[in-house]
Amino acid sequence: MPKNKIDFDTVRTIALGLADVDESTMYGSPAFKVRGELLTCIATNKSAEPDTLAVRIDFDRRAELLAEAPEVYYLTDHYVNYPVVLVRLSRIQLDALRDLLGMAWRFATAKTLARKRTVRKQKATRSRK
Repeated sequence: MPKNKIDFDTVRTIALGLADVDESTMYGSPAFKVRGELLTCIATNKSAEPDTLAVRIDFDRRAELLAEAPEVYYLTDHYVNYPVVLVRLSRIQLDALRDLLGMAWRFATAKTLARKRTVRKQKATRSRK
């Protein structure tokens, strides 16, 4: 087995190196979340190929990845409506995985920051009444 093989332990090392990321589960499978928001998990739907990672990312970037490297990134009907790209761990390069998880982290944290701003605005509005 090659030393450079990308597996879930590699994903774990990269994910846990990102700020505020915790190991968790999603549908009973290992996952990583940032501030409670999904970052990535093992794809559990039966439509996904074995050894596939589901990575949370915006729809535009997903389309770019699918067009750029369809041998690495793919999608099944089950995942079409979710902001997720499926990744063949056996085909992705280490640098690309690092970049992808970084993009996923930025996507997930942007959502939590936007939610916090909304909550703060709602509280401020209530306190003025």
